[in-house]
Amino acid sequence: MNQEVQLLLKSKAEIFKALAHPTRLWIVEQLREGDRCVCELVENIDFDFSTISKHLSVLKNAGIVDSNKVGKKIFYSLKVPCIMKFIGCVEQVIKINAEEQSRIIHFE
Repeated sequence: MNQEVQLLLKSKAEIFKALAHPTRLWIVEQLREGDRCVCELVENIDFDFSTISKHLSVLKNAGIVDSNKVGKKIFYSLKVPCIMKFIGCVEQVIKINAEEQSRIIHFE
């Protein structure tokens, strides 16, 4: 494997790592509906402001979300809305796995 391929694979892995947390996935799904400030996200989940901010920072560093300051508030948005297609694909894998498990359980 050449160095360019290795670098690309490492970059992909970093994006997957950024998404590999339930709270960050929840944030991404919230941003699908539109821009949100940290205060709006905190209202809808049982975490404090700093925890949500840290998760947003991870997502921003991975290039998944973007931010825009309006007055004293910072609003976050999906930088790449196509990420939702990937999340939909993951949900399909979950559904197929559940169906396969159901068939196994009913077979026994």
